[in-house]
Amino acid sequence: MSDRRNFLKKSALGSLGISSILSCNEINKEDVKKTYPRIISTWNHGLDANKKAWEVLKNGKGGLSAVEQGVKVTEADPKVRSVGYGGYPDRDGIVSLDACIMDKNSNCGSVSFLQNIKHPISVARDVMENTPHVMLSGKGALDFAISKGYKQENLLTDDSRKDWLKWKQKSNYKPIINIENHDTISMLLIDEKGDLFGACTTSGAAWKMHGRVGDSPIIGAGLFLDNEVGAAAATGLGEAIIKTSGSAMVVELMRQGYSPLEACKTIVERISKLHKSGPEWDYLQVGFIAINKNGEYAGYSLRKGIKEANGDIILFFKKAFTNLLLNFSVEFIFINLSLILLQDPI
Repeated sequence: MSDRRNFLKKSALGSLGISSILSCNEINKEDVKKTYPRIISTWNHGLDANKKAWEVLKNGKGGLSAVEQGVKVTEADPKVRSVGYGGYPDRDGIVSLDACIMDKNSNCGSVSFLQNIKHPISVARDVMENTPHVMLSGKGALDFAISKGYKQENLLTDDSRKDWLKWKQKSNYKPIINIENHDTISMLLIDEKGDLFGACTTSGAAWKMHGRVGDSPIIGAGLFLDNEVGAAAATGLGEAIIKTSGSAMVVELMRQGYSPLEACKTIVERISKLHKSGPEWDYLQVGFIAINKNGEYAGYSLRKGIKEANGDIILFFKKAFTNLLLNFSVEFIFINLSLILLQDPI
């Protein structure tokens, strides 16, 4: 069976014929130790988000509230220039936010191009729970948020405005890897029952065209989960992630028997192949995190990282597509440029 599975995995890479290669029954024959609850998220600003999520989960409020309240910490932090309040504006000086959330039953909600509301992740949850729709956008999303009692406020901080005015002097849109500015916070959670939840929120690419929406609010691109299989989320250049339905593809590969690391790596390599000869290659950065139904987790990204953490283990990839298999747990783990953050229960 092992040889057959390896052969079928390799066949999947060549043909992209993912859906019928392996059955779930074959996958579940593996004798894998289940390790959960567990939370993973992206980038160093996910540290405080993880702490909050664990607090909510330990208080018995459930996985959906945990991921929502966790990423709200990042949304409210003006020092994080890629999410929520304090996020960089578009080229017209307007901050617009995108977010989505998904629960164990594949219920999901999303908002895109939302302005003047600090916590788009909560509006996304309201879309999921209080409308027949999955996504609301622009003025419609704002009108809905106001109807639910959300207060409008200016999201452009003085620091972000100063940076925008400085950028306007040349108005050259050329993202800088790991700095400007696709540092979406994505969070995945598997609770004590083995149920999966996910959230994703961002202010999008700095200096984007007015009205631009990236992968973060798109179910299947920025975030996807299947409670029978696993969950995945993305960070990086949204256009590249959308073109591959990246997070959905990571989950589908896990359905076929790929480990989280193998699945993330495969989709990153697929994106690399599509864009390597394009003009965006010099600044292209994408990464995925994933967790499967057994609580096994991994992350993989195109380019190495530059961040640091205080007092915790930092793991960098030396070059693109270098593997790193984690078989131990510490309180926080940073992987590769995507700075995937893991926190085990205290």
